[in-house]
Amino acid sequence: MADEALTPNAKKVYEAMKKLGASAEDKLKTADDIMKAAGLGKGIVNNALQELMNKGYVKRVARQKSAGYYLIK
Repeated sequence: MADEALTPNAKKVYEAMKKLGASAEDKLKTADDIMKAAGLGKGIVNNALQELMNKGYVKRVARQKSAGYYLIK
């Protein structure tokens, strides 16, 4: 992973997702799950997830109630 391209919050969210095991589409995690694991606020997590999606590290899957996220890099 090219760490130098990410903000500190995005790195923290990425590491939290690795710790949670959100590595495939069948292992989706919600923003709330990631928020608890990373110890960051919801707004910060959502901004970091947006950054990770834009840079191609995370994929978002829309579902009935809440979106799920998983790592693709």
